[in-house]
Amino acid sequence: MGLVGEVRLLVRWTVLDNGHGAVGERKGSGEDLDHGAAADDLDHLGARGILRVGLVLTVLFLGFVSSRVFLVLLVLVVRGGETLTKGQRVSLLDDLEAGRIRWSALLKHYELHLDANDFTYTGRWVTPPFNLRRFDTWFFLVNCPAKQEPNVIAGELTSGEWLTARDAYDRWLQDQVVAVPPTLHALRTLAGGIAPDLVDRFLSIPEARGVPERRITFRPNYICFPVRTPTRPPATHTCCYLVHNSKEILIFDPGSPYEDEQQALAACVDDMIAEGRRVREIILTHLHPDHVGGVNALKSHLGANIPVAAHAQTAAGLSDVHVDRFIEDNDVITLDGEPRIQLRALHTPGHALGHLCFHDADRGVLMTGDNIVGLGSVLIDPPQGNMRDYLDSLARIGALPNLSVLLGGHGPAIATPYQKIDEYISHRLEREKNILGAIRDGVTDPKEIVARVYTDVSPKAHGMAERAVIAHLEKLRDDGVV
Repeated sequence: MGLVGEVRLLVRWTVLDNGHGAVGERKGSGEDLDHGAAADDLDHLGARGILRVGLVLTVLFLGFVSSRVFLVLLVLVVRGGETLTKGQRVSLLDDLEAGRIRWSALLKHYELHLDANDFTYTGRWVTPPFNLRRFDTWFFLVNCPAKQEPNVIAGELTSGEWLTARDAYDRWLQDQVVAVPPTLHALRTLAGGIAPDLVDRFLSIPEARGVPERRITFRPNYICFPVRTPTRPPATHTCCYLVHNSKEILIFDPGSPYEDEQQALAACVDDMIAEGRRVREIILTHLHPDHVGGVNALKSHLGANIPVAAHAQTAAGLSDVHVDRFIEDNDVITLDGEPRIQLRALHTPGHALGHLCFHDADRGVLMTGDNIVGLGSVLIDPPQGNMRDYLDSLARIGALPNLSVLLGGHGPAIATPYQKIDEYISHRLEREKNILGAIRDGVTDPKEIVARVYTDVSPKAHGMAERAVIAHLEKLRDDGVV
């Protein structure tokens, strides 16, 4: 029996970019948290005994990894680091963050060096293309040096504690934390014990060898399967969600019109059916093409008896997708099987007349459709869009208790729901204030208002901004302000 892996469970980030995790491990994974920093000059890395042609890039990379582990966790993974006290390490961290010293100069001054034997490669994870910010992340096993312990450094991290890998994974299973696939894989692998086959287990799945994840499970029983769609930039994909338990599957927004994406989604659903589940129905959050473009293809693949459900106003606006069942505000959908999953439908117009969100109160999950997204902004485009309705819908979902994660129609999950909802409301009200100020200065044409108010928006997006201005003007008119 192998030893039980103990990890430092660390919490950071508000939007979860799949491809980098949130766990630093005592015997765990050091990771490239941001590819934006430049590597130091090779001559100053202090690496000894590993400078062969095939390893030059590895040396550069390990120098970067080592520096990031120090900056984030205050752990100095270098040979000779045991001579430095914690106080000295804190002082050096301050010097690095302030730019008073470079990593290479620090190593040289204290006669420290890297040794590639201290880093055991355990995988390479690549963010799927559904997110604008992507990571190509290499993971390594590193033994925490003697007399050092990871610390929570303010900035990227907000909290941290020691617990076993099994306990950390159980927290995820119990919906207490949100995590991305590399982190979940690391926890599952370490929970299996630190045995001679540990590295083989880390590398046992295609995703750990650079194959982008298609089935992204931010929470148990909620699979995000991004599909490429002709959506509005910066998004390139729509998040199709597969909510499931032991017996049933609900499929939300299979939006891709592209045959290869439809086939990939169908294959994923087939795999879940092969495990003993049945598809209960296909559910649409709203009527926009990037959310309904693959409905007919998926229904044809699964069989015509699979019903499609949506709000009546969504059904009324669709000409080529037949809706079999209407979902009304506060309807509850309960999946047959284990665990018990209940979703309450919330009619949340604003982005679209028949827009629906779905709330899992037991797990704190809110599926927000296009009312709140993890990538880009939400267009309010009359007549389907209505700014007053949109703000009311945001206020309604912001009043829901115990939300822990938002699963939007585009981009990654959002792990700080109330903060994000407040940001959305504040952003719209700030726009409204500035638009009203322009009107009082005599600027009334939507195009001219955009030029004055939307100075932070690319000219390429000014057409969409004009539609948003019209939505604001309609609200101001209905409020009796103009």
